[in-house]
Amino acid sequence: MTSVSTFIWFDSEAEQAAEFYTAVVPDSRITGITRGGDGSVFVVTLELAGHAVTLLNGGPGHPHTDAASIQVVVDGQDEVDELWAALTADGKPGPCGWLTDRYGLSWQVVPSELPLLLGGEHADAVGAALNGMSKIDLQGLREAHELG
Repeated sequence: MTSVSTFIWFDSEAEQAAEFYTAVVPDSRITGITRGGDGSVFVVTLELAGHAVTLLNGGPGHPHTDAASIQVVVDGQDEVDELWAALTADGKPGPCGWLTDRYGLSWQVVPSELPLLLGGEHADAVGAALNGMSKIDLQGLREAHELG
């Protein structure tokens, strides 16, 4: 059987990151922790809203970049706001719904309506509005779509 999961390298904070991520992303849980001979955490496996993720404490030398991110699609503005606030706490907001969390990992917090708004004849207007945002403002995107 073939399976696909996301594997992320941390210096030494995999367990803390896993606890944080499973606390802020609904329907998430830690599924396992592998410890080294000295008792320190080596690997943490978790599910983020059903998606398998493995976090490794591999030591320094492999910093996170925004070339890879975790995208969380949510139902509406309230969920965007809640997840954005949690993930940017001690982190850094970025453009177009992207952010960097306290561990340096990049995320995208995206309302499920975004693909619909970005499609069709009003895509340029919605895209221009999106480019001017940090946290996504769903009402602003809707207005851009209507005004086209």
